[in-house]
This record gives sequence, structure tokens and C-alpha cells, in this order.
Amino acid sequence: MPAAADAEVMPVAHFENNRDLMFGVAYRVLGSVTDAEDVVQEAWLRWHRVDHSMVADPQSFLVQVSTRLALDRLRRAKARREAYVGPWLPEPLPTQPDTEEHAEMTDSVSIAMMVVLETLTPLERVVFVLREAFEFSFADIAGVLDRSEPAVRQMARRARGHVRRRQPRFRHDRAVRKQATERFLAACLGADIKALLDVLAPEVTLWIDGNGRRGAAKSPVQGALKVSRMLAHGIQWVLAPLVAGGSILDVNGGPAAVITAAGLPVAVVVVDIDPATDRISHIWIIANQDKLGGIDGEYADVGIAASAGHGAAVEERQRS
Repeated sequence: MPAAADAEVMPVAHFENNRDLMFGVAYRVLGSVTDAEDVVQEAWLRWHRVDHSMVADPQSFLVQVSTRLALDRLRRAKARREAYVGPWLPEPLPTQPDTEEHAEMTDSVSIAMMVVLETLTPLERVVFVLREAFEFSFADIAGVLDRSEPAVRQMARRARGHVRRRQPRFRHDRAVRKQATERFLAACLGADIKALLDVLAPEVTLWIDGNGRRGAAKSPVQGALKVSRMLAHGIQWVLAPLVAGGSILDVNGGPAAVITAAGLPVAVVVVDIDPATDRISHIWIIANQDKLGGIDGEYADVGIAASAGHGAAVEERQRS
């Protein structure tokens, strides 16, 4: 290959080789697939304009650019999220079923972890992501953020302690989580309060990200009976007239329920399991339609049926 052509191809190859890394950092920093994709695109524009002969380490350069872009976006987004109607939850990221060797990386992108990361300051979040999820050295992180290494170490220690205090206990057994998610989805579709009570922990907490959508609670709901009644009511009076359905999709490294109405996704539901009882202890529902663009119907499993013994209330609502 002529030298001139090689000079053009290599920068593209460097960028493509690091695209997943840049997206992974940006998504964990921002909690938004759309914003992370925008960061990668903007990083490409800057990479395209730079004098590549002056870049000694393309990966370091690209990570630095994309991280700083993500940090700037996060700082601007903080004010908007404070004015958000109800809980703000991450945009769900469709993923491949996790494997044992990727369990640690999966934890860093789980909905439970992403919710905790939202409580960090922007700088703490970036430091935590680069250090804990991608194992960057403190010296490298200091270079990315233009901070001293001692300052970065202090931020990392503060962020790690904050996360450890707030992260819910997480059940890693994928089969248990998937089974609980399937039972939960069937009970929801059937508006079956008894079946919901069977699968929910007594002190279960529910968050719904609807950004003001009708029927979406504007604050967390706690307690199995309150949560089950709210979910059953939502299916009966909001979704049942539109012929609700559901499937299982791998989201953020684990099984999630996708609820559909008239064939279109209206919510993604992620649950966490109490490891002592194998019952659902946390429920996160993303029902903001602006965050469901990546849910394209390519589900891992299809045709989750409503739980047995429900029927009457939903069918009566559909007939009326």
C-alpha cells in the first residue's frame, strides 16, 4: 500500500479499534446511549482534524477527548435532570448475555450501578468509571482530567466509598434473575396482585422513569402491597385497552422485561434480587419513550404469558 494511502487508513483504524472503549466510557459517565453516541461522533470529528503525526498514543488521545466531551455533557445535563419530573433512570442499553469472565464489566454497566453513579459528582463519576470499570492507572486518569495524581486518588477513594455504601446487594445468578423477571412480567401482564406478592420482597422499592407520563409515580414506591397494586392498576387501566404483551431482553448485562402495547415497547423493567430470599427487592421501570429508541424488538425470549388465575379484571376492562 502506498505511504499516502496508509497514512489515511491508519487513523481510521485507530478510531475504529477504540470506538467500543470510547462508547463504554461515555455511556457509563452519561447514562444515555444517545448522548454516548454523540460523544463518539464528536470525538471522530476532532480526531479527523488533528495532526496524527503529533499523536504518540492514539488510544490515550481518543479516551481523553471522549472523556472530556462526556464530562462536559454531564455537567450540562445535571441541571436538566434536577428539573426532571419523577425519578431519572439511565437509558437502557441492549447487551449480549453476560459470561462469567465478563461479570465484573457487567456489574459496572448494570442499572443498579448506573443509578448509584448518578449520585456522584461529575468528576467523581469519571474517575470511578475509568478506574473501577476500565482499570486505568491514577497517572493516566490524572492526564485525562488535567488534575494531579494525589487529587485523583482522593476522588477515587471518595467515590468508591460512596458507591459501596449505596449499591444494593446484587444477585449474580443469572438463572435466578431471569426466572424472577419472567414471573414478574407474567404477573404484571395479568394484573395479578397475588402472583406479584409471591415474587416481591416485603420492602421492595419501585422507581418509574416516565418524565411526567400519566400513571407514573413521581417518587419511589415502597412495600409489596403498594407496588403490586400500582403495577396491576397500570396494566388494567393504561395498557390493557392497547393489548399489552411482553418479552425478555438482555439489558445492561442482565435479563430485563420489555412491556409492549399495540406491538410497540412502552417500558423496560429491570429487577434486582434479594440474595437471601430470591425475591425482587428493587424494580426500575424506564417508561420515558425518548429512552426506548434502542429497544427494537430483537428479544432473547418471546411470548411471556400472563400468569394463571388473572384474566377477569383485564378481560372486563377490554370488553368495556
